[in-house]
Amino acid sequence: MISSSEYRKRLTKMRRNIYNDGNLVDRDFKRLEGAINIIAKTYDMVTDPEFKDYQDILTATSHLTGEKINRFTHIHQSIGDLLAKQKMTRITSQQVGGCIARCMGIDSTNALSVVTYMCDQKYGTEYNKRFVKWLKDFQTNDRTSCCAQTDVKGNRPWRPHEQKDPDLYLRIVERKSDGIIVRGAKVHNSFAPVVEQINVIPTRALTKEEGDWAVAFAIPADAEGVKQIVSAAMPEYPKGWSGPGPWGGSDSMTVFDDVFVPWDNVFLCGEADMGGYLALMFAQYHRHSYTGCKPAMTDVLTGAAALMAEVNGIEKEHHVREKLAELICTSELVYGTGIAAAINGSKSPSGTFVPDTMYCNVSRRHAGLNIYHEYDIVADIAGGMPATLPRSGDWVNEETKPFMEKYMARNPDVDVQDVLKAFAWVQGLTCSEWAGVMQYAGVHGGGSPRMEQIAIMGSYNLENTKNIAKRLAGIKVNKPYTFDRLGNTPKL
Repeated sequence: MISSSEYRKRLTKMRRNIYNDGNLVDRDFKRLEGAINIIAKTYDMVTDPEFKDYQDILTATSHLTGEKINRFTHIHQSIGDLLAKQKMTRITSQQVGGCIARCMGIDSTNALSVVTYMCDQKYGTEYNKRFVKWLKDFQTNDRTSCCAQTDVKGNRPWRPHEQKDPDLYLRIVERKSDGIIVRGAKVHNSFAPVVEQINVIPTRALTKEEGDWAVAFAIPADAEGVKQIVSAAMPEYPKGWSGPGPWGGSDSMTVFDDVFVPWDNVFLCGEADMGGYLALMFAQYHRHSYTGCKPAMTDVLTGAAALMAEVNGIEKEHHVREKLAELICTSELVYGTGIAAAINGSKSPSGTFVPDTMYCNVSRRHAGLNIYHEYDIVADIAGGMPATLPRSGDWVNEETKPFMEKYMARNPDVDVQDVLKAFAWVQGLTCSEWAGVMQYAGVHGGGSPRMEQIAIMGSYNLENTKNIAKRLAGIKVNKPYTFDRLGNTPKL
């Protein structure tokens, strides 16, 4: 395992291929600072004495080498691993007040471990052998990775092979003796500008004529031909801010401009049916990760609402406690369903443990549908001040400081400087550019609620529940009753 300083040093050695607002920038670009700080936290927590009691959660034993590794590079071998990953995600996300960044890496590597093995069994390929070789390096060197899945998709009703421009879904344009050439673009690639590796996988189910779009591979984030056009956001805190961080996010439109990928890093190449399965497998793992990070985000919002109630002197009001209870119920229901997804999971033929389809999707859909309501609760309790808070310079200006201290006073039990800090933090959490990104991510990250609904209806045994109703209504039922949690989890 490496330190956060080693991680930061690696970034400085990467090729310049990041564009922001029309400029080619380095990876120590100021607007990326918050995103880098978040990933650095995943390294720091492993050695921080404050988290010494969480070492079994933050680290794991590699099933390949037997060595101690960062859990963000681990392949789940049991129910216990899935539960530990979920708990790790919640704990680490609480520390940074949002997305912990490395879940895209762990989820895509686990999906690849399942599907490459399945493909080898069906087609006699050697993708899993290549993947395991890549994984050993990934674990041993404690590398960071993201997942590039979502294609730009062009005209949405058209399939990949129907688009006027075939590059609107990333595809293979040439197969060579030493590798493949790919072209296209992936979007919404969270934290891609600040990781070492990009895991590229398909975005949807594919038909037999769409083999060129059924491609998966791993590639350095600064590889020749890879261009990242990025957005980045983090809250703007007052000068002299003494809080942790700053934290922030970054996302990339990752362009693959005739990029060469050596065969050793190619994990799918033309097997259309497996392309669709890989897309779904990553989504399943990623939705399970949301059962850790989304409760953490709700924990943060619950804390913000409770802090605002204390600052405003209304923490004992009945309507405030009712709203806090709403937030608590959301976080614990999502987390509890994630536990159920782990317990009801199953071991794939590759040996990798996979969470339950139904519970992953139910949990993620519930979280996505509630995100704006959670921010609404914080806004209701906080009032309008986070949106109109005077700038930090006015806190120290000799002419305005006395007025700030006089008129920003709230609960007499809370020091006015703490009042100002509380409002400044909640402003960053709820009103900043970063807050807007986090709200959209809360809806669409890992799949929008509509996608979860499709997965739920595709997995649920609706006919069985209808037979329950028929039996209770006295209507003849021909099919025997079965109780399988009323779900139809696909066999792996």
